[in-house]
Amino acid sequence: MPGKPIIEFRGVSFSYDGESVLKGVDLEIDERDFVTVVGPNGGGKTTLLKLILGLIHPTAGTVKVFGRPPVEARTRIGYVPQHSLADQSFPVRVLDVVLTGRLERHRVFGGYGPEDREAAKEALREVELSDHARRPFATLSGGLRQRTLIARALASQPDILLMDEPTAHLDVMMEGELYALLKRLHERLTILLVTHDLGFVSDFSKTVVCVKRTIAIHPTGELTGDLISEMYGRDVRAVLHDPDHHRSGGC
Repeated sequence: MPGKPIIEFRGVSFSYDGESVLKGVDLEIDERDFVTVVGPNGGGKTTLLKLILGLIHPTAGTVKVFGRPPVEARTRIGYVPQHSLADQSFPVRVLDVVLTGRLERHRVFGGYGPEDREAAKEALREVELSDHARRPFATLSGGLRQRTLIARALASQPDILLMDEPTAHLDVMMEGELYALLKRLHERLTILLVTHDLGFVSDFSKTVVCVKRTIAIHPTGELTGDLISEMYGRDVRAVLHDPDHHRSGGC
């Protein structure tokens, strides 16, 4: 039985300074979906996420999250950006980084309360970083930093998790650990994952959304090398993993 649509795009277009980035986007994402978003750099993938977050507004059309304008649903969305903007030399602890995920729930000045700290600690437990809570964020490896940023998103206790290129700069082992974590999180969250890494798509996602100003939606099983070339405008090799064998494919 299909889930209830919780993200809806209807005829959405968006332009930066008069230059079209997205045009005529219609999209529905159901509750508990795991959707992979792919496409060339500059194709509009991050713009799609920003529209869902309500950080920008459509030039035309409508975006609804849980049937409401995105800005009204933002506390139900956890976001892991492509890069951490924090000064890596700043002496902030892992727990302090995770606590910032509670800021959207406050919207006023003041310290964190017991509920905030418990939510942050639970998020650290979920990503298996409890033992690192008091470590300086700057001393962590790339994989542990990424887990910290995921914990920050989880601390807001979201229903939707948006992730922009979470495997960037991670080695293969760290990628595997990250995707195992996402598989667990998917048991209770709707996940949208922007990535260039098509190698794990078939294991986790039933749907691939290809973004190149417009969008094309494909079941994972329909991925072909021709579709990859069409979307990226160049030859891209990807290996789709399944339990029995590896095969070449694409979007």
